[in-house]
Amino acid sequence: MDWLTAENLIAVLTALLGVLVSTGAVWYERRVPHQRRVGYRVQLDTAIGNAAADGAPTGAVVRRGFFNASPDLSDATLVLLRIENDGALSITREHYTDGDDHGLTVEFGGRRHVKAVVVTAPDHPRLLSHFPDTWTGPAEGATSILLPKVPLNRGSHYKLLVLLAGGPIGSPVTVDGNIAEGHVHLNHSTTPDDKAPVFSRVARTVTVVLTVCVVALAAIIVREQEPPPIGCARGTLTVTGSTAFAPVVRELARKYEKDCEGATVVVEAHGSTAGIRALAEAGAKSAKGSPAVVALSDGRKPGGYPQLRESMVAVSLFTLVVHDGIPVDDLTLDEIRRVYRGEITNWSTLVPGLDQPVLLVSRDAGSGTREVFQRRVLGRNEPAHSSRDCEHADDPEAEVIRCELDSTEQVLATVARLPGAIGYTELRSGSGLKGLHRVAIDGRRPVLEELGESGYPYREIEFAYTWGEPPADSLTSSFLTYLNRGSGQDVVRTHGHLPCATPKGLRICGDG
Repeated sequence: MDWLTAENLIAVLTALLGVLVSTGAVWYERRVPHQRRVGYRVQLDTAIGNAAADGAPTGAVVRRGFFNASPDLSDATLVLLRIENDGALSITREHYTDGDDHGLTVEFGGRRHVKAVVVTAPDHPRLLSHFPDTWTGPAEGATSILLPKVPLNRGSHYKLLVLLAGGPIGSPVTVDGNIAEGHVHLNHSTTPDDKAPVFSRVARTVTVVLTVCVVALAAIIVREQEPPPIGCARGTLTVTGSTAFAPVVRELARKYEKDCEGATVVVEAHGSTAGIRALAEAGAKSAKGSPAVVALSDGRKPGGYPQLRESMVAVSLFTLVVHDGIPVDDLTLDEIRRVYRGEITNWSTLVPGLDQPVLLVSRDAGSGTREVFQRRVLGRNEPAHSSRDCEHADDPEAEVIRCELDSTEQVLATVARLPGAIGYTELRSGSGLKGLHRVAIDGRRPVLEELGESGYPYREIEFAYTWGEPPADSLTSSFLTYLNRGSGQDVVRTHGHLPCATPKGLRICGDG
């Protein structure tokens, strides 16, 4: 169910909406009856005074009717009326049902006389043929005009230029008539001769909705996403070394294999020193340059491996952990050192009234976590191990009970199991276990956001080592790029480490 994401659901729903709107529009066009409509509007209404005595305006296309000179045009007005088919269907003579000899009636409210009328500016010259030769407009002094049954295709129009007398300009003008499966109505236009829209209201609505759907889908497709690994490579890669950093590498290995088909990343974490040795052995045996092996180390490699090439990956935080039965939340550096020197063998020294022997649960000699603990916290090596079961001393002369284990997981499980036990781990590994808790050092705690500011001592840089410079198109190079960039940084942070490639990490890693 990898496809079941919020983005994909939005995309599917948006596409379905577009399909539903299109289907609804088709249904509407097919099932909803369309009306026939005759629209009209006044495009000119102006006083002309005695100007009409000279005849019709220049440029008028006259088919029937004329302006008669009149001795009294002091209150004359000139009206230009546009009549058009602005519906979805054509109108024939048979669709006019208002009487046998006329189709529409034009009324001029408030004006006493229609002096003359001219049919002008037809959409097509053939429209004028529907005004019979006997039609000369209204009689002298009429207050209305009876128009013949003029067929009008969709969008067709003609105009009437009417000379009126006996009333003010702006008086109401109405056109009435009965249209089968339709009606006559007043319409509006921002310019004198706007044409009816090419697309119907339904078509325009569908276009807008589908455009919104397409834009939404495009936004989802081009939205900022985490880019896939740069230069995916095929083959098998072995990542060995640090057990403290192993949880990060295991998760990244799964993600890389999912994103890069044909790649297999095997994680074999046996400790930093063991990883360095395994890489050196693989390099010495390889006859084809750099082998597909990466070794991760808590801190820099030991000397004696000049062929290994290093890169800084992250700053790792480590922490001391004690059994939950020990009510200690903070230890000073001096107290920690005295415990590991064998000067404090019972917790009663630090917690009066608590009679519980100290059990030191440590890592083996090849552990980078142990090496960092010795260098950054103790300032010396840990004492020799004196117990195999971490609970009973095998050496009766040993000053303290101390055992060594192979992995961080074993240390955590043993500290949680044995009362009085104390050990160490990388930060994230100790966050979800029961039976133990972290211990601050000199009042400072391992907080990722405070790295470089709090002075917390138990931290180290995580290094990745390869045998020489791996080819740029190799799986080794590709995986290291994945580890240090993009989603790899998010995984590193999730596990409690600060990527060196970030601005803050770069400063801390550079300081060493």
